[in-house]
Amino acid sequence: MAPDDSATWHSGQYTYSTDATSYFPIPFHLPPVPPPVSLAVPPPVYPVAPTIFSLPQYQQAQELFERDAQSINPEALESVKAAIARSEIEHKTETFNKRKPIPRKAAGQTWVDPTLAEWPENDYRLFCGNLGNEVNDDILSKAFSRYPFFNRAKVVREKRLGKTKGYGFVSFSNQADLVAALKEMNGKYVGNRPIQLKKSDWKARTDTEAVETQKHSQKNKRPRKNVLHK
Repeated sequence: MAPDDSATWHSGQYTYSTDATSYFPIPFHLPPVPPPVSLAVPPPVYPVAPTIFSLPQYQQAQELFERDAQSINPEALESVKAAIARSEIEHKTETFNKRKPIPRKAAGQTWVDPTLAEWPENDYRLFCGNLGNEVNDDILSKAFSRYPFFNRAKVVREKRLGKTKGYGFVSFSNQADLVAALKEMNGKYVGNRPIQLKKSDWKARTDTEAVETQKHSQKNKRPRKNVLHK
């Protein structure tokens, strides 16, 4: 005899029901899933660049800064310092050039020497000998202008013919530059001849030459005897 579908049957100590409708006696429902919550994220805040500079200008300034930073080296700094010192010296020289002629005394005589106003006071001066006639003030200045404390250079020439007397002077405002120039430039070619340098005793030389010039002018001014008078 076939068993009834709705009947129950026993196996051991457990009782099982064969009713299909009673397999899940209680309906099973999944809990509802809550909808996703979207949080409002504030937009990112970036630092605002100054409005006075546009982006191309800022990039250009940055490139210039980096280029200048790479180009700055000890030699460049020294050249800048030398240029500043040379500018100050030129300013002092212009001031000295505006001074009045300086009175001089030697051998009991007094005169006014206008050439001394062209040179700075208390300078350090080199005597430059063996100069050819082709050497002028500019050529002599270019030979010594690389020294930071170079003041000026002058070639002494004859007043009438304008030919060089074969010597000149170079002025420095620092004794170290004078010593360096004397050591480095002595025997070097300036123009067509090797220059001969030594520390100048220009004050005594100027006094002696001035006295000789005055004596020569006084001799020329003596009255000549008339050949008609005995």
